[in-house]
Amino acid sequence: MYIVQIASECAPVIKAGGLGDVVYGLSSELETQGNSVEIILPMYDCMRYDHIWGIHDAYKDLWVPWYGGKIHCSVYCGWVHGRLCFFIEPHSGDNFFHRGCYYGCDDDNMRFAFFSKAAIEFLLQSNKRPDVIHCHDWQTGLIPVMLYEIYKYHGMDRQRVCFTIHNFKHQGMGGGDILQATNLNRAEYYLQYNKLRDNFNPFAVNFMKGGIVYSNAVTTVSPHHAWEAHYSDVGCGLSHTLDLYQDKFSGILNGIDYDFWNPQSDRYIPQPFNKETLEDKIKSKKALRDRLLLQNVDKPIIAYIGRLDNQKGVHLVHHAIYYALDKQAQFVLLGSATESGISAHFRHEKNFLNDNPDCHLELGFNEELSHLIYAGADMIIVPSNYEPCGLTQMIGFKYGTVPIVRGVGGLVNTVFDKDYDTSLPPEKRNGYVFYDTDFHAIEFAMDRAIGLWYYSLEEFRQLAIQGMEYDYSWNHPGAEYLKIYELIKA
Repeated sequence: MYIVQIASECAPVIKAGGLGDVVYGLSSELETQGNSVEIILPMYDCMRYDHIWGIHDAYKDLWVPWYGGKIHCSVYCGWVHGRLCFFIEPHSGDNFFHRGCYYGCDDDNMRFAFFSKAAIEFLLQSNKRPDVIHCHDWQTGLIPVMLYEIYKYHGMDRQRVCFTIHNFKHQGMGGGDILQATNLNRAEYYLQYNKLRDNFNPFAVNFMKGGIVYSNAVTTVSPHHAWEAHYSDVGCGLSHTLDLYQDKFSGILNGIDYDFWNPQSDRYIPQPFNKETLEDKIKSKKALRDRLLLQNVDKPIIAYIGRLDNQKGVHLVHHAIYYALDKQAQFVLLGSATESGISAHFRHEKNFLNDNPDCHLELGFNEELSHLIYAGADMIIVPSNYEPCGLTQMIGFKYGTVPIVRGVGGLVNTVFDKDYDTSLPPEKRNGYVFYDTDFHAIEFAMDRAIGLWYYSLEEFRQLAIQGMEYDYSWNHPGAEYLKIYELIKA
């Protein structure tokens, strides 16, 4: 099958979050399973060009209809760790992708409306006719709209679209200018409730809603998150739309790249290990303590790796630090804040705890250090307010690091409580789960995990091994996506 992925990110060349990992990991797995895959991306000035091999001109004169005229673009081609990628560079005074950032501009809606128009125009003009176009998040939500309202009348009537929503919080909004710019025009037609009109603003075009309405299949990144989006406020106003199109909506759990996240081959840890040699994990634990100047004592290490924002349950992260120290555990944090207030708060905490021999807060992100933390920690907390899928707990499993998570989104589909999950036998359980957002809930889960480490270390190691036995590679989700592709192109 010939598949084209269109997205605003692809790790490691363009990565702001989990979206980039998914686009790369899924594309790699689809190729492994015998399909032809290409990826179309914006050509940002700030992307990691050092991760592109053999970049060259692929299509020099791409003229993209925009408002009443056309914008000239160049398309470059190169391989990102084996994945064939096309990068679209517009030559326009708008400098859509020469901003020194991926997101966060006041005209993001217009920037990615243009990218969507350019991507589908590139498919048309270069005579590429994939079986399936797989679009990701609001940035590409207008592609299925343009395909079925414009481009199917220009020789692209056999292409089918799968639209994956990674985060319902960001949906992409615009007004009639978006319709004029993309040549969709006809505001009275598209600003109907059953088309692109936002469910709560009758004058706004909702990119994500357009993707849902016009795509042949719609997915999100875990089965439980699909349920949450359909039946709770996690859908951020799109629950009714999902209900109308529930027959084509499903959740497929993301995977992780075991070529990159694997303690047997990880170049960032002092000694490889697996479930048969879990005792060698202690060497990573010592290396982590040495690097972060923690005292080398007989205590468990609890870690947090991720963004510091409200989605991630930052109030519980803060509480967990002090609760761990009170319960004779060490705590390591690696993360960066997305808001100035949260950033200032954690800088204050870092200064306050700077001389504590059992705690280290690393504010920022360091890829090499993250590997060492996964390998050296005993437990990892994921106390998210909402979590569409979550990769942290999956990586933790692979490194024998027991997760303590809040029961939301993909965390429900991957972590099964050692003491209370009666859906599985004890030998299949792999972590600790709590559900409420108050301090007592996370304390109870942490108490059980820390207590097991202190009073039955062998049982704790067995729990870690049970987590390592789970397969959260891209193998299973890749097969699930292929089933969807086959269904919609039939």
